[in-house]
Amino acid sequence: MKLQTTVTFPASRIPVSGRDRILVIGSCFADQVGARLSQAGFDACVNPFGTLYNPFSLAAALSRLCDGRPFTASECVKMGAGAGLVCSFSHHTSFARPTEEEFLEVANHALEDATDFWQDCNKVLVTLGTIFCWMHDGAVVANCLKRPAAEFERIEMTLEQVTAVLRGIVLSSPGKEFIFTVSPIRHLGDGAHLNQLSKSTLLLAVDALLQDPVVGQRCEYFPAYEIMMDELRDYRFYGEDMTHPTAQAADYIWERFLDFAVPAEERPRVAEAEKAWKAAQHRPLH
Repeated sequence: MKLQTTVTFPASRIPVSGRDRILVIGSCFADQVGARLSQAGFDACVNPFGTLYNPFSLAAALSRLCDGRPFTASECVKMGAGAGLVCSFSHHTSFARPTEEEFLEVANHALEDATDFWQDCNKVLVTLGTIFCWMHDGAVVANCLKRPAAEFERIEMTLEQVTAVLRGIVLSSPGKEFIFTVSPIRHLGDGAHLNQLSKSTLLLAVDALLQDPVVGQRCEYFPAYEIMMDELRDYRFYGEDMTHPTAQAADYIWERFLDFAVPAEERPRVAEAEKAWKAAQHRPLH
């Protein structure tokens, strides 16, 4: 008896090895994959602006890495809901700090390190989360910073917009290869139907990118979303919020990513690096 449908896919045309410098950027699934890359001994820079969900914000972040323009006081924003913290509309709230000075110090330190990394980076792993965006004063924000909803306008990116933004990212990054994936994390704030429309639009945009005669050869797709939906289609693989994959599910998808992207001759090194990392986390009771 066969009780599971397996998602089959060929090995990546863009392999990942210990010689690569890999920028990982996107939704919180990118944080999970990026952490595992680092634990496995890969040279990875993970979400230097914090978690980003929509293609517009991803494109803005990568553009900032290209020019390295520091953040200034004019970009500082006071968070709402009585948080008493300062952040920016370009960052996740994990960057928020009590004062402008502290925020700018941590934000620009991360930007400087990531800009240097970006110059020599040759692989980019992009995890797309949603096509729904929020605009503030005519610009898409990466995070609403708990400010009043009345300050923002919600927009839905079209397939044409998503495709154009992703194509622009690849075109503006010569010499770099991209592995795209769609986050298996469900965005259910707008309901299950709109979540499916959002994921479908992202999938269609990435497919169009792979078929593009100009940039398609520098792009690849890893089906993390499909693995979660088809192979792990059981609520026991979701956390208590019923939207995020459990650690077990994330581990399984990571193993499938290794099969997809890492050449067989590299796997022993990866296994040794993971073993060493786990040993380093061990703390004796006494």
